[in-house]
Amino acid sequence: MVKVSKWDSAEYLQTEEDIAQYFKACVDEAGDDAAFIAKALGNIAKARGMTQLSKQTNMGRESLYKALSGEGNPSFATILKVIDALGLKIEGSVKA
Repeated sequence: MVKVSKWDSAEYLQTEEDIAQYFKACVDEAGDDAAFIAKALGNIAKARGMTQLSKQTNMGRESLYKALSGEGNPSFATILKVIDALGLKIEGSVKA
């Protein structure tokens, strides 16, 4: 019998470089899937500490968990606030 555990990306986001590369890869892969980006931000927030993010954004932890679960529907303002609090930035390029 093989024991399988659920993959948790947050466990592998140990350095700032890990986080930056993970976020860039998620933005590149997301296409128009906003929930994918929200979930990626949730994984980064878990790696850094949701309590700290809650303090920085002045939002409740439960609200953040829901918004960044990939199941919620956070406003763009919430996403921008979270990105800023996590010290991230979205870098774009024009599609060819």
